[in-house]
Amino acid sequence: MITSLNNERVKRVRALQSKRQARRKANRFVLEGPRLAREALLAGAPVEEVFYTEEFAAAPEGASLLGELGQRGATLLLVAGPVMQAMSDTQTPQGILAVLPIVGPEAPSDFSYALVIDGVRDPGNMGGIMRTAAAAGVPLMIVTGGTVDLTNPKVVRSAMGAHFRLPVQYLSWEGIMSRLADHAIFLAEAGHGAPYFQVDWTQRCALIVSEEAHGPSERARQAAHAPVTIPMPGQMESLNVAIATGILLFEMVRQRSQHRG
Repeated sequence: MITSLNNERVKRVRALQSKRQARRKANRFVLEGPRLAREALLAGAPVEEVFYTEEFAAAPEGASLLGELGQRGATLLLVAGPVMQAMSDTQTPQGILAVLPIVGPEAPSDFSYALVIDGVRDPGNMGGIMRTAAAAGVPLMIVTGGTVDLTNPKVVRSAMGAHFRLPVQYLSWEGIMSRLADHAIFLAEAGHGAPYFQVDWTQRCALIVSEEAHGPSERARQAAHAPVTIPMPGQMESLNVAIATGILLFEMVRQRSQHRG
């Protein structure tokens, strides 16, 4: 059992949890909890190390999960409760966390539509967007500079396994314009543009979303062909970006489903 915070493996996990540069340098990130560990298994992700507590291993579900992770080649490491607490990014650790390479589905060479993230900085919002995009079957999510690190622990928790299902590509605005050269590009804006349900989402297209606090960047405005908005009869200026993205993406899903039918 690992009982010391000075253990090199423990120090490495703590650095991965707290420092973006550490994750980039190691090309590794951390996920916490049995649900995300199970998602990693289902996706066939290469889990390298698993840290767990005696209490977690004592439960039948925990023992079963650890057995499966071990069979997949993960190194299983028992740690004391205070060590798990120190490694965790949450107030109440769930007794298991895992370290794995930063991998995900390969970005497709061709795609009918894409979601472009324009500098979303809030981890909870970004995780919510990823979860929604994965649920909507988005074939490609493009991330611009200024966006929160997708392996930030809060993003990982909020995304609920979307990292294993959602193809992601990091591009400059020049790269985005090249990648989307044959797509109609729509910019989500509060109170400005065509109502989202009047847009033809069955065409080759892309949607740019930004945080409501600062709105779209100038580069996003330059890249877009047209603004699109969600009409709001209530007395509110804007919607949370994760909620707005969900509304827009599932209108795409609805139209495309009808179009195929």
